[in-house]
This record gives sequence, C-alpha cells and structure tokens, in this order.
Amino acid sequence: MKKYDFDEPVLREGTNSLKYDACERVFGKKDILPLWVADMDFKTPDFILDALRERLNHEVLGYTFRPESYFQSIVDWMKQRHGWDIEKEWISYSPGVVAGLNLVMETFTKRGDEVIVQTPVYFPFFDSVKGNGRVVLENPLKMVNGRYTFDLDDLKSKITDKTKMLLLCNPQNPGGMVWTREELTALCEFCVEHKILIVSDEIHSDLVFEGYKHTPVPSLSEEIAANCVVCMAPSKTFNIAGLTTSFLIIPNKKLFTRYERTLNVPHLHMGNIFGHIALETAFTKGEEWRKQLVQYLEGNFNFMVEYLRENLPEAEPMKLEATYLAWVDFSKCGLTDEELSKAMLEAGVGLNRGTQFGKQGSGYMRINLGCTRAMLEEALLRIVNVLKN
Repeated sequence: MKKYDFDEPVLREGTNSLKYDACERVFGKKDILPLWVADMDFKTPDFILDALRERLNHEVLGYTFRPESYFQSIVDWMKQRHGWDIEKEWISYSPGVVAGLNLVMETFTKRGDEVIVQTPVYFPFFDSVKGNGRVVLENPLKMVNGRYTFDLDDLKSKITDKTKMLLLCNPQNPGGMVWTREELTALCEFCVEHKILIVSDEIHSDLVFEGYKHTPVPSLSEEIAANCVVCMAPSKTFNIAGLTTSFLIIPNKKLFTRYERTLNVPHLHMGNIFGHIALETAFTKGEEWRKQLVQYLEGNFNFMVEYLRENLPEAEPMKLEATYLAWVDFSKCGLTDEELSKAMLEAGVGLNRGTQFGKQGSGYMRINLGCTRAMLEEALLRIVNVLKN
C-alpha cells in the first residue's frame, strides 16, 4: 500500500492560483498565509495526473462525450462509499456545483419565488438566489449542545405559497456537521409535504471523519428521492477544482428531463476532456488516497484544537465531523467582526470572515485545514501572538 505524504509543501505561487496569487487583491497585502478559499495545498493524486498525461499523448483534443465507464465509476463510487444504489439514467452534468445550483434554480423556480437558505452557510447560496431574481428565505440553524441542527419550527412559521425550493448543505459548510438520518428525514418530509424542492449540495460527502456516516438525501425514501436534486463533484476530495467538472443525480425522470433541457440550450452539457478523465480515475483508483487524506485532515483538526486550548482557550472550534473547513468562535476574544478581521490581517493570515456565511457567523472565522501541518502551526502561532497582544 502506497503511503501518501501530505506534509510535503507544494509551491503554488505563480500558477494563477486564486488561493495564493489573488491574496493581494482580496486581502490588500501580499504576504499572507492563505487558509481561506476551499481548495487544498496537497498534490493532486499521482494516478489522476498520470491519466491526464496519458491522454495528452494523443495529439487531438476535439469534442468528446462521456463514456459508459464514466457513468459506471459514479454508480460504483456511490455504492462503495455511501451504500447508495443509483442508476446511470439519473446522472447529469454541470460545470461545477455552484453552476449546477444556478441551473437548477433557473429550471424549477421563477423570479420572485422564495428559496430557503439555512444560515450560516456556504455564501454562494446567497448569490445564486439573489442573482437569479429569487428571494432568500432565511431559516437559521439553531445551536444545540455546541452543534447546529435544523429549526423546523422557525421554518414552519416562515414558508408561504411562494416558497419553492430549499438549498441544503450536506455535509454542512462552514459548521462541518454530518446531518443524521433522523435530522434529514424530518426536514425532507416537511419539504415533500409542502411541495418544496430539495437541492442538496453534497460536494463534501467523501470527506467524513471516523465515526460518522454521510446520508445522501435521495436514499431516505422513494418519496423524498422524487423531490430532490443532488449536486456532487470529486473536486474537493481530490483537489481538482480547476477542472470544473461536477455531476447532478436526479432520480425523478420528469425533473431530470427539464434540467437537461436547461443545460443543453447554452451547450453547457459537453464538459471538458480532462475533467471527465479525472473524475473517472478518481472514482476508480482513489479510495486509498481518500482514506489517508481524511486521516490527515482529522489530525490537522485535532492539532488545532489542542493548540488553541493550550495557547488561546478563548477561541473555540466547533467539533468537525466532515470537510477540511473549521468553524472557530472567536467571540470571547472581545473583538468586533471588523477588529477580528484586522487582527488576522495583522497576523498575516488569510481567513474567511464568519459574516460572509450570514449574520449568524458574527464572531466566527472559517479556517481551511487543507494544508501541511507546518503551515497550520505557523498560522496558529501568528493568530495567537496577535490576539494575545
């Protein structure tokens, strides 16, 4: 069994990396340890790069289609990873999960419709709703024993006859929760009852820590599956976000057909050669790499928890159950959100402000743990030194 080295640093400056080369534009200074945008600093797996290089040995990069083996790799991965039996005919394409959210919104809602967003949450959810002329209906998550959960009473009090869609983050970003089967069932049955389409962003579903299990929403019941669209991608798990390749799983044939029509009209259905190859290779050869990655990420989280406990106990990370994105509460440090952001910049660490994810994120920062342990330690050292002083 090959042992992968996630402690090996990779120089990313000068590659037009958003995470690194855009720091000056985003944060106003160049000398920043970037622990913000959600891609990892680890090498894309060698077996994926080898497959891409092999394709480059052919000298024509013309129009291509997704072969049967592409679809089978997704079917097999869903069965292997999540115990979920899906059919090839449920699988469609999107050039990215956020693009998929927008295409789904255009297909199944109209201007002025209300779309439920459960805050704090991945901030492109807000842009997708507002940018398409829909109305954000906020249903804030509630904190119970240090963990977010759904607030169905709040949801029941807010929906109207214009409420047509729920955007679900499963697992949750930025909180890192793996929703339980019971939590999901209660929420999704409510949506079925009120004819609210569930759109489940499950891009982090392969990055679940030991002791937790991801539940794909359509696996809950046939009735829920008929009222659901799932957005997935290998991009977070295998660090291939730049290949802009994701897929949608839509068990309901009528919904599938309507989505495909929206996708095909602007010719977005073709995708790109290298994204297809990377996805198929990841899902056929990537399980051992994924296991070792998750172990390293969990180690990074545990390291951060211990470091802050010893050096800055006022900073309290929410327990991470999945993803490589830690949600840390700095409110006991006694700073406003603006002061906290300025302190991080003074420390030379680039993080995501909690308020980007909704007003419920006040006092929080999101920290990307998809980096070497050495970089994480340096970032924590800088944060502690600034906040203590």
